[in-house]
Amino acid sequence: MVSAVHNGGRLVVQPALVVIAAGVAAALHVGKLSPALPVLSAQLGVTLLQAGFLLSLVQLAGMALGLVVGLSADTLGLRCSMLSGLLLLSTASLLGGWAQDAQTLLLLRAVEGLGFLLVSMPAPSLIRHLVRPERMSAMLGLWGAYMPLGTATALLCGPLFITLVGWRYWWWSLAVLTLLMSWWVWQSVPADHWGAHAPATSTPHGWVRRLRLTLGARGPWLVALSFAMYSGQWLAVIGFLPTIYAQAGFASGTSAVLTALVAAVNMVGNIASGRLLGRGVPPQVLLYTGFGVMGLGTLLAFVTFPLEAGASGLPATVRFVAVLLFSMLGGMIPGTLFSLAVRLAPGEGTVSTTVGWMQQWASLGQFAGPPLVAWVASVVGGWHWTWGVTGACSLFGLLLAWQLGRSRT
Repeated sequence: MVSAVHNGGRLVVQPALVVIAAGVAAALHVGKLSPALPVLSAQLGVTLLQAGFLLSLVQLAGMALGLVVGLSADTLGLRCSMLSGLLLLSTASLLGGWAQDAQTLLLLRAVEGLGFLLVSMPAPSLIRHLVRPERMSAMLGLWGAYMPLGTATALLCGPLFITLVGWRYWWWSLAVLTLLMSWWVWQSVPADHWGAHAPATSTPHGWVRRLRLTLGARGPWLVALSFAMYSGQWLAVIGFLPTIYAQAGFASGTSAVLTALVAAVNMVGNIASGRLLGRGVPPQVLLYTGFGVMGLGTLLAFVTFPLEAGASGLPATVRFVAVLLFSMLGGMIPGTLFSLAVRLAPGEGTVSTTVGWMQQWASLGQFAGPPLVAWVASVVGGWHWTWGVTGACSLFGLLLAWQLGRSRT
């Protein structure tokens, strides 16, 4: 895959890759909190339950407004939506660096959630229009890796950055980075003009038609619910891994590397899904594999928790490999679902609406997953029942994958 071209001696990155880079910049804000939780707990008195909501509140806007933003994207413009989201993320992160209490951080995380939604929701539609049809599956699989790449980068760089200069400068640095990313998008991604010619937007009440078509079709519901089952358990496990490792006695540097590795291998599944779909592997097979391994992986990883050396049950190495497989093969799920969302949209003018609906349910899963896992851990006095929550999500995901297979036959 060609990633850049030379223009008069100047290296020019393809617009679709700039869109993916913008998604990575937005995902950094999702992942930036996890390595800061121990410091926030000490300095601002953030409780375990508040930490769960801090992890998930970034998804509040998507949970409430995903469909609305999807409906309006063709009218407002996909690039305009992405630019607005990057600027909102930058502003909220800048203000967050001055927060003095958990309540302020909670409020600003909700604002960051709106910015994240405005960046991530239009991206699949933008990519669809910026690449050739034969490259769409591969590029959407690459887009599916934006979240693990951004999260892994934040998890790897965050602890060192926070140790050297403090969590506030971590927030401010990401604000500057996101501002620079907005400039790159403005310079590199062409203004979208295709929405003006889409049949679903040619009438004043086009949004009503798009809404009716999307919510009346079976496919958008299935991909949306499937994404919720994936996203809730993935963010819950990845988001709390630094805390889990810290409680198990791991050094902060070791914890950061291990957690970042778990997040990073998710990209393997995302990218592989695009390649496998392009080679004719049925989406249902990839979804079966992803959900099945996620359920089994967390069972092996947490049923014998804690992780200390000498603890009864499976060795810590086996449990860590199980978490790696949970993330890596689970990564085939989002790449597959992004591709299915584009293909199962009920009309040419409903792709953004379908993706917005899927994003809304993905955000609901990410909003509910971390607090639910935190609540279960608080009730039972440990992380050893985490597999019960993730296992239920995986079982429902397998059922949805079976339904998606039937809908495509």
